[in-house]
Amino acid sequence: MSRDPKSFEAAITAPDFSSEDYCGTSYAAKLLGLSVATVQSLVEKGEIEAWKTLGGHRRIALQSINAYLAKNSPQLSRLIPTPNTVCRVLLVEDDENTRELYRCQFEEWDLPVDCTWMPSALEALMDIASMRPDLLITDLSMPGVDGIEMLKALKRNQQLADMQIIVISGLPAEAIAARGGLPLHAQMLQKPVNLDWLHGYVSALVAANRSWRR
Repeated sequence: MSRDPKSFEAAITAPDFSSEDYCGTSYAAKLLGLSVATVQSLVEKGEIEAWKTLGGHRRIALQSINAYLAKNSPQLSRLIPTPNTVCRVLLVEDDENTRELYRCQFEEWDLPVDCTWMPSALEALMDIASMRPDLLITDLSMPGVDGIEMLKALKRNQQLADMQIIVISGLPAEAIAARGGLPLHAQMLQKPVNLDWLHGYVSALVAANRSWRR
């Protein structure tokens, strides 16, 4: 698939940042119900079209994923949208132990939530426009592209304007303000996070989504 290798890196800083037609390997694996290694193998075989950005990250066209499903799983001839009663959550955290803590909590809460876990802001930027989550939960201090840079990029995507944002960080308010601050509607929580508060917030969001999506 012939693509400009600078396309994704350029997109991050573009005034109209958007990448809803493409996704990264991890999200593609989730959509297909396969492992990341299997998706990578399909890419290498040419069964799914993809290309690498200048930074070496694979980008996969959603159209190519749909085509693969149509060929190999006729009953899933297109990407099945998340049911309207399910709240879509994207959690971005580079620390594996912390991600696992959140994962266990979400499983224990047993809420109608489709949660995707990502270890880096860059990976989240690659997929978030395709996912259209109702809620983004993110750390700020991460290697490479950090949470603040990610949030700045997302502010330029009007298609994500209704997404709720929770920032969980140990950074002092002064340090965050010196970097330009957070989006006005973002909720800021200091580490360690109050899990009871988070449970209440997600429960309320689920209830709100059910009411307006009917």
